Amino acid sequence: MTQDELWLTKYQEVMVFMEKNHRNPSKNRIEEHQMLNFIKHNRKLLNAGKMKESRVVMFEKLLETGGECKRVNQYQ
Repeated sequence: MTQDELWLTKYQEVMVFMEKNHRNPSKNRIEEHQMLNFIKHNRKLLNAGKMKESRVVMFEKLLETGGECKRVNQYQ
């Protein structure tokens, strides 16, 4: 597998998880750590301007999906 194929596989895994569970990967669940690390690492690359151009649009869409899944305060 090439790096691009591996990145796309991880991207799809995270997108499916967020669409299915309507939440971001949790830092407290061991089985979700790989997805959380994928998001954090790619966010750092994006902010530093080192991410490949072909991935930027896709990753921004992933971040938008994550923004829609934010937790809502139950006491408001």
